[in-house]
Amino acid sequence: MKKSLFLFSVLVLVSCKKETTNVEKPAVEVLTSSELGKTIFEGKGNCIACHQMDQKIIGPSIQNIAKIYKEKNGNMISFLKGEGEPIVDPSQYEVMKTNFAITKTMSEEELKSLESYIYANIK
Repeated sequence: MKKSLFLFSVLVLVSCKKETTNVEKPAVEVLTSSELGKTIFEGKGNCIACHQMDQKIIGPSIQNIAKIYKEKNGNMISFLKGEGEPIVDPSQYEVMKTNFAITKTMSEEELKSLESYIYANIK
């Protein structure tokens, strides 16, 4: 009887053993600041609707924006917050002003990423 009870106890312990499974977690893609900026530029910010890489559509090209802000040591983030003066194409300011509703809601990190993306395209 003792042997049967012992065997039963061992079986219960073994059957209650927690099984471990190795579930691989999906890899988390880490974006650089410039890559995040591109994502925002083409997505949430919808900047691509008016700005192209190397040609003026509605607004100036990304390359032109980067060049002028670099040359004039402009504060792009301040401008995107609606706090700075237009230095690239002041005649288009009223058109851009409507987009401040989007850019003013962006975090400091998102704005810095946009800036990083634009500066990454200086030619």
